[in-house]
Amino acid sequence: MMSSEKIPYLTKEIIKGLIKPRVADSHKGTYGHVLLVAGNKARMGAAVLSARACLRTGTGLLTVNIPEEERFILQTTVPEAMLLFREYKVTDLDKYSAIGIGPAIGLDTISSELMMDILHQYKKSILLDADALTILSQHRDFWDLLPKGLVLTPHVKEFDRLFGESDNKTARINKAIELSKQYPWVIVLKDHETLIVENGEAWMSNTGNAGLAKGGSGDILSGMITALLAQGYSPFTAAKIGVHLHGVAADIAVKEQSLESLLASDVIEKIGAAFKETEN
Repeated sequence: MMSSEKIPYLTKEIIKGLIKPRVADSHKGTYGHVLLVAGNKARMGAAVLSARACLRTGTGLLTVNIPEEERFILQTTVPEAMLLFREYKVTDLDKYSAIGIGPAIGLDTISSELMMDILHQYKKSILLDADALTILSQHRDFWDLLPKGLVLTPHVKEFDRLFGESDNKTARINKAIELSKQYPWVIVLKDHETLIVENGEAWMSNTGNAGLAKGGSGDILSGMITALLAQGYSPFTAAKIGVHLHGVAADIAVKEQSLESLLASDVIEKIGAAFKETEN
């Protein structure tokens, strides 16, 4: 079994080498169009956080799928985003460069059927997080629909729901590594130190701090990685960059806050600073 001590850590130099420079004569179409399926009645905070993080991480266009009755929240808090309504069938998926599904979508029939429809139709980059992972654990028949290059971003409990209980952290890490050899997916196992693994190749990230141990932190990461997928990064590269920058943004933000007071929205406002610190 591999212990976490033997897995290499991502460094600023590694991530700097992965980030592509923004081209001077580019336009919004150059950087992809994300479809983000997030939020539900009385749970729109996750959609707002994920959407804002997605835009801050550089996607050219963003459409958010939400319940129609909650549209005013997104239109006032994220005016840069376009909207699709959960109650209507999603069509013309090919226009999206990447799709992120999960933050606070709920476990209702409408959300489950929408997720199944997307998995049936869409074969480009998909990220599943949060409630989408719970739906996946409840519907094993969905597994045959999962595309190559899928990014899964479970925290420890979500990982155990999907793949069974592990005796300890080392056993869970080794299970993730073995699963990545069995399935053509990228697994981002969120923990105190986050594991990113594809096809047996594993990296750890030690950026970030205990201030991230709050609701909304994972929603931000989902939006960030999905934005990178839309910009043409490979799933493994997008996951590595997203996890690293997420932690760096939190480390910058906590300098103005405390571990107790740090909010997910504080982290979003430091994504730009995280890019600058990593690229310089």
